[in-house]
Amino acid sequence: MTTTSAAEAPEVRPFRVAVPDAELDDLRQRLRRTRWPDPETVSDWSQGVRLEDARSLVAHWEQAYDWRAFEARLNALPQFLTRIDGLDLHFLHVRSANPGAMPLLLTHGWPSSVADFLAMVGPLTDPVAHGGDVRDSFDVVIPSLPGFGFSGKPTGTGWDVDRVARAWVELMRRLGYQRWCAHGGDWGAAVTTVLGAARPEGLLGIHLSTPYAVPATIPATLTAEERRAVDGLAHYGGPLGGSNHLQGTKPETVGFALADSPAGQAAWIYEKYQSKTDNRGRAEDALDRDAMLDTIALYWFTNSAASSARIYWENRSATMAGPRLTLPVAVTVFPRDVPRMPRSWVEDAYSDLVHWGEADRGGHFAALEQPQILVDEIRTGLRGLRA
Repeated sequence: MTTTSAAEAPEVRPFRVAVPDAELDDLRQRLRRTRWPDPETVSDWSQGVRLEDARSLVAHWEQAYDWRAFEARLNALPQFLTRIDGLDLHFLHVRSANPGAMPLLLTHGWPSSVADFLAMVGPLTDPVAHGGDVRDSFDVVIPSLPGFGFSGKPTGTGWDVDRVARAWVELMRRLGYQRWCAHGGDWGAAVTTVLGAARPEGLLGIHLSTPYAVPATIPATLTAEERRAVDGLAHYGGPLGGSNHLQGTKPETVGFALADSPAGQAAWIYEKYQSKTDNRGRAEDALDRDAMLDTIALYWFTNSAASSARIYWENRSATMAGPRLTLPVAVTVFPRDVPRMPRSWVEDAYSDLVHWGEADRGGHFAALEQPQILVDEIRTGLRGLRA
């Protein structure tokens, strides 16, 4: 999807998405030929994706979803590739027209992509046009994690969150930014937390929608909020932990299972949207089908089921505890996130907590579900660092 040879490439080179028509035709043929499993034997999602819901989503993908529209949204923004630590990294880079804009690095997680942040680009870079204050302007840098989307796929081991964080520091240096901030959720928050612990020169502070703040030892006496977090951790590692366990132990097997089946790829991601969004029983209550399929199709066309799953394998010893941070940290928690961290644990983990926000709606995929709330929280949380 790029015509520039990496060996001959300049340090930063433009990129455009252009999936061949033949791949779109192949996708539709595969979707039409899907061999469906037997229906579940329960009346809920406790056995995984329900057959009737999966059939409906896949039918929409085949008959109504418009990949070219999503492709055009991506290509309307400046995209680039740059080679860092032996790997081509894809990123969006949108500069604000407003003087004094703060550079902001946005990192996605799994099963996410740069698509999560598209609705936030305008409000962050041009706040006045979206009802905000010019003083809250940002330049945004949105990279695709290694092995995700249009970034290169590592051919060796070692791309853990620490290595990704070091690559992000080099990316910001390469773009000429001397003072910047960072935000992340899910694995993006893990990378951003490592950045906060490393405190590279120029990093002013961070905002997290997934704080890694679990105590090393859970206290014997818990508040109601802390008990909810402990129960959420158990739910996350138990009933919701199937895909995480497989990706952390057998990512290549996941790749074999999904690389030849777009319906399988859809179900794999659809289940996460179902279980971790702020919905009333169906993922479609929180996200429209096209928004879900933008990400699902991106994983399909880049054949990144295995390469993205390896982030779990590379970081299989990681926990939700994370390091203690001393730089300025802003945190926003969303009511339907799993697990949802209590303020007491966050205050203990981050000694310079400059902002604590509690959204009134939204789940784990905050950028996709509630982009305006997240924009407002980032503006508020990082505002004090501009001076």
